[in-house]
Amino acid sequence: MLRIGNGYDVHRLVEGRKLILGGVEIPHLKGVLGHSDGDVLIHAVMDALLGALALGDIGQHFPDTSNEFKGIDSMILLKRVFNLIKNKEYKIVNLDCIIVAQKPKLKPYLDLMRERISLTLETDISNISIKATTEEKLGFTGSEEGIKSYCVVLLQKK
Repeated sequence: MLRIGNGYDVHRLVEGRKLILGGVEIPHLKGVLGHSDGDVLIHAVMDALLGALALGDIGQHFPDTSNEFKGIDSMILLKRVFNLIKNKEYKIVNLDCIIVAQKPKLKPYLDLMRERISLTLETDISNISIKATTEEKLGFTGSEEGIKSYCVVLLQKK
């Protein structure tokens, strides 16, 4: 049996915070404002995984009203979500992700993001696709007010 899930996340960019994407700290003047580390890529991946098996969303599992998740590394949360997927006896077929940001240029970091995610999800790196794009200076991402990410996942019953 195959299951498809969709994920999306968006956060405001602010000075004084780290920019973490795909579990990788990226040097930049602005970082992501969020209850956790604000990793929009990992949040989109988690929502896609949860959605594929109709397990709700990350807000249900990791509410931003809980001090337990304040400042937490999103890779820890991804591992928890993946354990739910494994317990349902599903495996990753593939993930296809997009990060939308005007700056910084993300290409130098994409393979490291893919590696971190593939290790956490116990799948081959060839099953993880991450692309980065801008919105040509349009909208909140183009004006560098925020950053967003999309993810589609295909799961297969073991």
